[in-house]
Amino acid sequence: MKVFIANFGRENYAWPSCLTRSTIATMNDVAVQGFWEAGDRESYIQNRMKFNKTAAGISPTRPVASRWFNLMTTIVESAGDVWIHREKSQLWWTTSLLDAATFEPLKEPAGVRRDVIICHKPCDPWSNINRKGNRLDWSGLHPRAQEFLFTEGTLQQLKPTNAEYAMALIDGDDLSPWHRLPAWRAKASRRQSNPGVTFNARQRSIASMAMVAKGTVAASNGQQVLRTIKNKELRIPEGNLEPYLDALLEAQEGLCAITGLQLQFLGDEDDKEMLCSLDRIDSDGHYEVGNLQIVCRFVNRWKSDDDDRQFRRLLELVRSSEIAAENG
Repeated sequence: MKVFIANFGRENYAWPSCLTRSTIATMNDVAVQGFWEAGDRESYIQNRMKFNKTAAGISPTRPVASRWFNLMTTIVESAGDVWIHREKSQLWWTTSLLDAATFEPLKEPAGVRRDVIICHKPCDPWSNINRKGNRLDWSGLHPRAQEFLFTEGTLQQLKPTNAEYAMALIDGDDLSPWHRLPAWRAKASRRQSNPGVTFNARQRSIASMAMVAKGTVAASNGQQVLRTIKNKELRIPEGNLEPYLDALLEAQEGLCAITGLQLQFLGDEDDKEMLCSLDRIDSDGHYEVGNLQIVCRFVNRWKSDDDDRQFRRLLELVRSSEIAAENG
């Protein structure tokens, strides 16, 4: 069993239908549905990178387009998984069924109103109460739980420790073992002591990445030290850098562009290695639109000046080796 958090369509337009029909859903532009049906990932990715824009109005990177390809497969293949959705002040949950998914043409009522194929997968009736009959109010959740039980993106699978908490919440079990953890107590304490913070953690992370980029550019003009430092230029206008990073973070749905791990934000992190870090896709290139991605801090450190494709290839070898070892 897996545990997912999800939204349903741009501006969450499909949620009322999902609630009424007892389904989970996602959609593909009609232009690429055929590629998904044929399992043609590369054609799907190339089409989306060339012709599509994210909700923030920027062209998707390859990792983002690849993630989009996976969404419908995740929905179609889900069975016996728990799905969680936040709708304003309420938290809703359901369990996906074995029943086959349906595919329907639709003119989207939000965004640019694309012609799409929407996929509905049957599930149990959605519920906003736990198994002991208590309402799941968003405001009543621990601040740490609020972080991982909501996504700005389409869908996200919770890591095991967070999934265990989510299931305890749904079952109405005692949550104090989590709430007593030092990191959880610190999170609650920060929330209480800083009720009027002007900039949230995401904004602080974006500002920090922008400052690091500017500092790196200022210190890298090709001078000779013990070695020649590569010349790097900032080719995004001063007033546009932070809005672009915000849009890039939204396009990546808050996930590391290379590992797919959930990024954390400055001041709200419980693991500094998961903090946002700005990376140039082409390490020989400049800080410019199309050559930037946001990754975990440790990934940026490990990658250093390596070729992006080569680094991804080596990381995939490590993943494959771990899976093989787990399967004996």
